[in-house]
Amino acid sequence: MGRYAIFLKLQGRRVVVVGGGKVARRKTESLLEAGARLVIVADRIDSMFESLCQGENVEIIKSKYSKDYLNCSALVIAATNDHQLNQQIYKDCQQLEILCNVVDEPQLCDFYVPAMVKRGDLQIAIGTAGSCPAYSGHIRKIIEEVITEEHGQFLDQLKCARQRVIEKIDDADLRKALLGKLVSEESFEYYKQNGSTEWNSRADQIIKDKQV
Repeated sequence: MGRYAIFLKLQGRRVVVVGGGKVARRKTESLLEAGARLVIVADRIDSMFESLCQGENVEIIKSKYSKDYLNCSALVIAATNDHQLNQQIYKDCQQLEILCNVVDEPQLCDFYVPAMVKRGDLQIAIGTAGSCPAYSGHIRKIIEEVITEEHGQFLDQLKCARQRVIEKIDDADLRKALLGKLVSEESFEYYKQNGSTEWNSRADQIIKDKQV
């Protein structure tokens, strides 16, 4: 069965993580980076995890799991070592129509969390549909050697150049062609060799002269 890949905006959205161990902590770290409004539900939580969960965007509920804690959530992550509890959380999410991920139990997942390569705003997700997450991690290491921090910095320049193209070029086909030239490997190599100031001057000339 196919999967629909998306990058989800979680800024300010309620996300529930059930569990208080190392796996739950790892999931919490990435969710905090995404700006989610987190609710951690666990009857026990390790000290390192609790120290991470400081700030107005995190609420810790030291309690046994209850379905009531899931209300109004965008996502739920079940990260407990209790299979029966994980099954119950997934069942409750299905009833409430909330997307759920049960860690290491792909048959109890509405979505899978990919391995990520991050270079600023440039993000590359690698997934195996839950078949073998370790292989996703292996592929990530390969990509990390190819996609550098410079690619992320180049994207920052492209973001501004794209706006200039949109403002100055009315024809949609011409816009597409110009952007294709600006994002090309040749353009990236020019950026690496000459820096952002020279690259922007060249980009402006390409846009002005409509060099496609």
